[in-house]
Amino acid sequence: MKVTINGKEEQLTVEGLSILEWVVEKGLQPQQLVIEHNGQVIEQEQWSHITLKENDQLEVLRFVGGG
Repeated sequence: MKVTINGKEEQLTVEGLSILEWVVEKGLQPQQLVIEHNGQVIEQEQWSHITLKENDQLEVLRFVGGG
């Protein structure tokens, strides 16, 4: 299944993967992320309820602290 993540096509090997499952699979820290799914910002509480589908688009913004 093909999805676009931050402008780059990525082939997912698992069908029916939720946004949260994708985040965990990638080893990302959810508390540091904002995710836009098909042009709409998604609250973290909804990540487990949204299943990725063919041709979906994700924009993943990562926040890091610094001094």
